[in-house]
Amino acid sequence: MAKNNKTAEVKATVPAGYVPALKKAYKEQIVDQLMKQFSYTTVMQVPRLVKITLNEGVGQGTQDKKVVEEAAAELALITGQKAIITYSRKDISNFKLRKGMPVGTKVTLRGVKMYEFLEKLIRVTLPRIRDFNGVAENMDGRGNYTLGLKEQVIFPEIDIDKNPRIHGVEISFVTTARTDEECHALLADFGLPFKKHNK
Repeated sequence: MAKNNKTAEVKATVPAGYVPALKKAYKEQIVDQLMKQFSYTTVMQVPRLVKITLNEGVGQGTQDKKVVEEAAAELALITGQKAIITYSRKDISNFKLRKGMPVGTKVTLRGVKMYEFLEKLIRVTLPRIRDFNGVAENMDGRGNYTLGLKEQVIFPEIDIDKNPRIHGVEISFVTTARTDEECHALLADFGLPFKKHNK
């Protein structure tokens, strides 16, 4: 009986039929907006967000693996998903780097966690940046977008008193868009605040 109660308790943490707010917005509003904007003839042509990847490079990891492990723990706190440690693929003598050394950490988010992270990024994290006036348009020409953040401590989960080391975070948005314009429109409709250009 106790085992059944425990199972029910675990399932209760993710309510049946739960749909993240931004996924709901995509289905109910964004698809229609993009259909009109780009004159798509079928819903299948509408670009969608496939995954979000967070990468954190940690140069000090070549001297101290513990630094990389701490960074991985931070990324797990930020995303709610276990981070993996990345290793150098080749020797680079100028940086005293040998193949197989820990150099960073990353997380790939899909589904519910992807939408929840995106909502937190837009509504909580980015507004915490001092004098924030929008994110740069770093599209890759293939329908994907990369956002670079200088400090991981802007995420509310990170306590700078407990984590004094500052690392940059690279956030990549992979979409099914075929052009930069479509990718920009998709992410802007989700609420990602791109910088406004003065005409």
